Amino acid sequence: MKIGIIGYGSMGKMLLWKFAEQDFISKQNLYVFNRTIEKLNEAKEVAQIVGSNELASFCDFIFICVRPADIQIVLEEIKDSLKEGALVISLNGSVSFEKIRTTLDCKTAKVIPSLTAEIGRSQTLVCFNEKVASKDKCALKELLAAIGDVIELPENEMGMGSELVSCMPGFIASIFDVICNSAKKHTQIPDDQIVRMVLQTLSATGELMLKNDMTFEEVVTRVATPGGITEEGTKVIYADFPGTADLLFEKTLEKRRKTAAK
Repeated sequence: MKIGIIGYGSMGKMLLWKFAEQDFISKQNLYVFNRTIEKLNEAKEVAQIVGSNELASFCDFIFICVRPADIQIVLEEIKDSLKEGALVISLNGSVSFEKIRTTLDCKTAKVIPSLTAEIGRSQTLVCFNEKVASKDKCALKELLAAIGDVIELPENEMGMGSELVSCMPGFIASIFDVICNSAKKHTQIPDDQIVRMVLQTLSATGELMLKNDMTFEEVVTRVATPGGITEEGTKVIYADFPGTADLLFEKTLEKRRKTAAK
């Protein structure tokens, strides 16, 4: 199987190097193209540097890792060179299969990784159009397992799915940034130690919940004893934070809809 990546931004670069780490993918079967060719100097170590048309002509999987505004441009460039039976994979969930089909009517998938792919723990979302056969779905999922777990969703759920896995590291980081900054006002503990204490506890709490199949409510009950200190804090969160969470999803999903309409 030959794998091609068009675009060497944050996600394209991450995918290339994660794929290159896999024993079953050789340099001879990994290809990359980027408009700014100088950015690919480091990629020469692990992949073949080729033009977009050449890449499209012999790759079985073609990952398009460019901005939404540039996807149609790339599809126009490669449509006459596309290898028969190739699977075109967009890394932007906002561009619909219907819109892609206006330029290139072929087997198509959408893949949404998370930043946590960098440590092999992505919750990667994937959806397929009707042309993709079961064997192709299995092959892509096996490939994406190199960066973490793979979750197949219908196309109409990819937006909310993206909020929950791809956007979530940013949401989590901003929430706990606020918490740490607030904590700093009440203590002389060094800033970096506050952050590390919170991050280690956050990581361990997630691992505990997954390992013991615990719900959020169960964790709260275990820690927030009736009449205790923790209960006072959880009361504030349950009273005041739901409005912020609702507004967060309203804003992000509306932005996603506007992006898809362009």
